[in-house]
Amino acid sequence: MSKLLQVLKSHLEGVLAGKIQQSVVALNELTIEVSPDDLLSVSLFLRDDNACCFEQLIDICGVDYLTYGETEWDTSGSGFSRGVKREFSFDGDEQDEANKFEGKRFAVVVHLLSIEHNQRIRLKCYCDDNDFPRVNSLQGIWNSANWFEREAFDMFGILFDGHPDLRRILTDYGFIGHPFRKDFPLIGHVDMRYDEEQKRVIYESVSIEERTLVPRVIRKDQRFTPAVEGDE
Repeated sequence: MSKLLQVLKSHLEGVLAGKIQQSVVALNELTIEVSPDDLLSVSLFLRDDNACCFEQLIDICGVDYLTYGETEWDTSGSGFSRGVKREFSFDGDEQDEANKFEGKRFAVVVHLLSIEHNQRIRLKCYCDDNDFPRVNSLQGIWNSANWFEREAFDMFGILFDGHPDLRRILTDYGFIGHPFRKDFPLIGHVDMRYDEEQKRVIYESVSIEERTLVPRVIRKDQRFTPAVEGDE
């Protein structure tokens, strides 16, 4: 860990001791976790504090932890997970009770840059409600949060309270569901195509057949695997 990163970590833990739930340094990067209630106040501090000066927001993204720790290509047991068959119900927005996630499923991750101090920090906030995930909008603190929050809403269904124009940005206005959620079907819900006779875009029931995808194979390669003592 660099000396500057350690100084920043200690500074934040001291000043924001009651608001930082977790502070982790990994791969020479600092990540702090806060609750939805403290997201705005901590963000303002990170922007305005002289020791921080994180004046530029680089990115905001959503995370779905529904299948966290599992693998899409698990060849043991039932096969290749979602790559072969659906394990969730997609009738409406309700999940099967057997697949109901325990714990906080959705998180919002914010990446900040301090040009003055040449430092970066990652701010993570877990949504309290899995069925209706929401946090406060950061658009009033960093203007660049506007479209990032719209993307997180479109892809993950995370709502941002106070956003001036929260609507879809990557999918169509009539699109159903949120494509980056782990329980969204790989083949989607509908097909979209342009009809020459009707001279407009039409939607039809999805026609893609579910199929077994080629599993990812990890091969041992000395070029990418650190040398192990005793190996020849």
